[in-house]
Amino acid sequence: MAFYTDTVASAPRTGFFAAIGSFFTSIAVAREASLNVQGRVAKMDELRAKTDEELAALGMTRDTIALHVFRDLYYI
Repeated sequence: MAFYTDTVASAPRTGFFAAIGSFFTSIAVAREASLNVQGRVAKMDELRAKTDEELAALGMTRDTIALHVFRDLYYI
């Protein structure tokens, strides 16, 4: 069985183009984080607008809205 390894493509990029690529990558990461936060804030606003009875039907209270929205970020 033959294996092909491309050493040029796996070499780390350095210099001007690497810096430009790194800059745009950091912008993309920041944008993704911003969209994630905006989605969570919108979800919290949506849940805060519900009545206590509607929240109880979902199995939560006003005190647990933040716990519900951010449940994937921590473990209790």
